[in-house]
Amino acid sequence: MKPHIAGRLLFVGVCVALAAGWACGGSGPASPSPSQATTASGSSTPPPAPSPTPAPRTLILVDHTTVSLGRIPAEWIEQAKSQVHIAYGHTSHGSQLVSGMTGLVAFSGPAYAFRAGGGAGVLDLRDTPFSGASDLGAPDRTAWAGATRTYLRTQTSVNVVLWSWCGQVSSATSSDIDTYLAKMSELEAEFPNVRFVYMTGHLDGTGLSGNLHLRNEQIRQYCRSRGKVLYDFADIESYDPDGRYFGDRLPNDACDYDSNGDGRRDSNWAVEWQNSHMRGIDWFDCPSAHSQPLNANMKAYAAWWLFARLAGWGG
Repeated sequence: MKPHIAGRLLFVGVCVALAAGWACGGSGPASPSPSQATTASGSSTPPPAPSPTPAPRTLILVDHTTVSLGRIPAEWIEQAKSQVHIAYGHTSHGSQLVSGMTGLVAFSGPAYAFRAGGGAGVLDLRDTPFSGASDLGAPDRTAWAGATRTYLRTQTSVNVVLWSWCGQVSSATSSDIDTYLAKMSELEAEFPNVRFVYMTGHLDGTGLSGNLHLRNEQIRQYCRSRGKVLYDFADIESYDPDGRYFGDRLPNDACDYDSNGDGRRDSNWAVEWQNSHMRGIDWFDCPSAHSQPLNANMKAYAAWWLFARLAGWGG
């Protein structure tokens, strides 16, 4: 065979072999990676940015340890007023938060101002804005969920929802509380940009062996194990501002308790604390449904702690 013919055959054979290799999954000429891609002008094109991953949500627990207003940095009060938009459903017991917050404005000044819709330097708190339900148990144990859903579909700026109980936890079964927790979870899934605040029921004098305590513990355990936001209404009612515990003394929502262990409530821890401290300096007078002003004071302080945490404060 002539040398020039042999050379041509060798070239053809190499080309065929290379083509066969690419067709069977071999790698052909390397394409530039995204980070190496260039535009027609020769400049590098950066890879697309990854989609942001939502920050994990961890437990926010608001209880008797969070009733110190002075521990909340002023800048986080301001952040709460600019970032948090709240809808709050309640009846009489739940009104303690709002009456306490109202009294706080008179006591501590406009830094704690609030109103529906908010505004410059004012917290957006929409008090009882829902239609079709009054609290977590009225007119029944599920209507509040539908009322919330209907409201949020039109009020898209709201990013925090609270509902309180009246007395319905006292008579609730374990299944009733499971229903409450399931409805909250459904709303969280449906409205992922809204924080839903769980609550325990107010004290009723039945003590640590009573059904109320068992059902409140059911709510607490669920929230702790799943990183929820819990406003522990009953825990706040179990301690005075100095941290003195009354939960094992049959306390009720009025702050009455059994002082000597005879099974009868004969004292009131809130009245005792108020009488030993100066009104207008250590505490402020305000309405407090079914209870004492100090209880509403503490509920208001805890509410602002909650709002600051929801705005991003680490606590």
